[in-house]
Amino acid sequence: MAGRGGPQKIPRPEIWTPGRPAPWAELDPADRLILPDRVRAVYPQDRKGLASPVATDGAEPSAVLVPLYDLDGELHVVLTRRSWNLRTHRGEVSFPGGRAEPGEDALTAALREANEEIALDPALVEPLGELDHLTTVTRRAYIVPVVGLVSRVPELRPNDAEVDRVLHVPLSELTADGVFREERWGEGPTSRPIYFFDLEGDTVWGATAAMLRQLLARLTGTDPGTLIDMDPARDVPPGFRLPGETDDVV
Repeated sequence: MAGRGGPQKIPRPEIWTPGRPAPWAELDPADRLILPDRVRAVYPQDRKGLASPVATDGAEPSAVLVPLYDLDGELHVVLTRRSWNLRTHRGEVSFPGGRAEPGEDALTAALREANEEIALDPALVEPLGELDHLTTVTRRAYIVPVVGLVSRVPELRPNDAEVDRVLHVPLSELTADGVFREERWGEGPTSRPIYFFDLEGDTVWGATAAMLRQLLARLTGTDPGTLIDMDPARDVPPGFRLPGETDDVV
């Protein structure tokens, strides 16, 4: 699609192949509409995500907030483009979030980080349940995504030290034909699915795209696939890295 894709440098390896279509690709566009009550039903407050296998191996937890709000009957998600001055993953699109502090649960960490990064008032957020957790490729950290419904269109202010800009993306854009794509990186037993959403002027890929794919598949009632489809690094051999990957995933 013309005008789609961003300036991020994708560390694509020499060996890769195109992957499968989006889980919702066979749905009529009218059947891809997602309403707040659907989000509450799929991600009730008591929903705990499937734990990463590294959670019991001393891996460090991170938490991200998946902020959704209704604008004129259409749900939007808040994403951020990371600052170009950061040491890792500069300029990449992500959910607001980061490392959990000692004693913090995932919700507390996600709300704190969203407030610090984009000045999202925690009082506006109706906390819902978790997506299944995501393992980092090095297996020394994992991500707990927490869904939240924001009560109104939020007035957000990016923290310039961490965030280059705030993105407000309609879910209808993410589920539109031609926006999602999958690639298979590598070959043999270490081959993994890598996901992309090509937005107007930005590309969401990697961990954030994997979380978005899982979220949208469940909200559209389509099959998100296997555990590896939802958490591609779940069974990565210790010490294995995809090109460009680090522990700093959010």
